[in-house]
Amino acid sequence: MPATGPSRAVLRRRRIGAVVLLAVAGGGVWAAAAQLEPPEVLRTERCTATVGSDSYDLTPVQAQNAALIAGVAVVRGLPARAASIAIATAVQESRLENINYGDDAGPDSRGLFQQRPSQGWGTEAQVMDPLYAAGAFYDALVRIPGYETLPITDAAQRVQRSAYPTAYADHEPEGRAFASALTGQSPAALTCVLRKASAPGDPAAVAAAAERIFGPLGGVAEGKALVVPATEPGGWTTASWAVATADALSITEVSFAGQEWTRASGEWSPAPTEAGNLTITVAGDPAP
Repeated sequence: MPATGPSRAVLRRRRIGAVVLLAVAGGGVWAAAAQLEPPEVLRTERCTATVGSDSYDLTPVQAQNAALIAGVAVVRGLPARAASIAIATAVQESRLENINYGDDAGPDSRGLFQQRPSQGWGTEAQVMDPLYAAGAFYDALVRIPGYETLPITDAAQRVQRSAYPTAYADHEPEGRAFASALTGQSPAALTCVLRKASAPGDPAAVAAAAERIFGPLGGVAEGKALVVPATEPGGWTTASWAVATADALSITEVSFAGQEWTRASGEWSPAPTEAGNLTITVAGDPAP
């Protein structure tokens, strides 16, 4: 009799067994990958301004610069419209990044607003300082009669004198949204989705960074938290700034006026807070 191979039933059982083995092995690989790559590593870091039904995203670095621009407007007593104009301008000029180069039209242009030392905006070191650059922009803006009622792109062009005078219009919606969120006109409207802090934070460093923009805040360090006297609506400016700078300063929680943003959730949610205080908590030392 000729030799015979395995029966069809046996082959079928072998195939099924192989599929089960591969599935189990695949599950083990997935589990190992999950241990090597925890969910926060896969997060896309972003900061979002949500006003009404509209939302706009920036990177954490861009949001930090936008928060500084908005903060300078608030400190100067300027309307949110001024911050809208300034943020839209910086998005167009530098994508809200403090760049140290210009272009063919302005080879010596520098900074958030691409200001030119050769055109009287200041020294290169000055225009590369975001705080100085924002102040210089507002100095020029407030000299324009009726800037508050001009279309954003027209007001921006009168300050910048760009070769592309209508380009600022492309960024009016996000300029308005981030200005509203960062000046505190829209409370709890600025959120940031971030990965875990890579280093411990320092309440003193948070206070120093905030006071460089806002002036003395009277904050007190309590462990890993900075507690700042604050009331609505002005406290929302500082609270939103803290969320926008959370990545750079290893901030993990911001609590104010019955709301709390946490780095873990990336969102604001109702929470018990201490009346009259803004609390900014930073990351502690990693567990041994």
